[in-house]
Amino acid sequence: MLIMNGPVDDAGHEDPGHPERPDRLRAVVSGVEDLHLGDDLTLVEPYTATRAELTRVHEGSYLDELGAFCYEGGGNIDEDTYATYDSWSLAQYAAGAGLAVVEEMRRHDGAVGFIATRPPGHHALRDRAMGFCLLNNIAVTAAALTGEGERVLILDWDVHHGNGTQSIFWNDPNVLYVSTHQWPLYPGSGGAREIGGPDALGLTVNLPLPAGATGDVVRQALDQVASPVVDQFDPTWVLVSAGYDAHRLDPLAELALSGGDFAALAAMAAGFAPRPGRLAFFLEGGYDLSALRGSVAATLGAVVGSDFRPEEPTTGGLGVDEVHRAQSERGVALRIALGSDPGEDFL
Repeated sequence: MLIMNGPVDDAGHEDPGHPERPDRLRAVVSGVEDLHLGDDLTLVEPYTATRAELTRVHEGSYLDELGAFCYEGGGNIDEDTYATYDSWSLAQYAAGAGLAVVEEMRRHDGAVGFIATRPPGHHALRDRAMGFCLLNNIAVTAAALTGEGERVLILDWDVHHGNGTQSIFWNDPNVLYVSTHQWPLYPGSGGAREIGGPDALGLTVNLPLPAGATGDVVRQALDQVASPVVDQFDPTWVLVSAGYDAHRLDPLAELALSGGDFAALAAMAAGFAPRPGRLAFFLEGGYDLSALRGSVAATLGAVVGSDFRPEEPTTGGLGVDEVHRAQSERGVALRIALGSDPGEDFL
């Protein structure tokens, strides 16, 4: 069963010509419809996240400033990020949708969650909007879960590094953040030596990849570098920042994945979950509409048992050397942080 937030009229959050536009959600909904789930699809009504839920991850002063900026008519926050009069209310709905979906998942054994909202979230910092993102949607849900004693793995396969999510949970021992991303690329963070704060050493795992990397390289990076950390962390929930701008057709980046690769990555994410019913996907990027539609269908089809036939997974691209380099650099950073000889083997 797939549990998804019901539709929200997002037309009020639009800047003509901007790639983060309402057509994206229409493409996503079409991808879900392509699975023909029938009674195996449950829609839940999103709600406005409360201030208490938002201030777990955002500064109250920032929330006040963002709300006031929108109610005054909005405009350009930075060269990439905009807001309109309606953006504040839509962003609160986007943040609340994850909470609503997770709550409904608890009523159904084995359900998979999908949060299809905009604006996206993983670049939003505690005190600043950036990278098309106003509120950090996945962080709001993760913080709610850790507040209940859960251990949360956030797997971020968006082509851009989720600097906001990393920053929010940098020193949180109850969140493991794993990111595959093109590097160098916006926002410039996500190096392999970024490993977490003193209370969460090793719980940030960055896997920077070069332009032209294919799906087999992404899977190798997760299997070789991230999987042992996931096993040791032993998450009770897995949340995925599911961006689709790593697709080879996307206009904003240069990785070379296909819909079939996202199906394979979704299967890996399901394998990281402790049991069925503890896996939810949050929409992030993805700006080629046909690629977005097919990749969403491939992702969800892989975890709900649909017979959807995606594109074939990709192989043979660049990045194998970078995977080994990331593993080595991460090991050096951990040894230094723990006060060991950087030349010693690290287990």
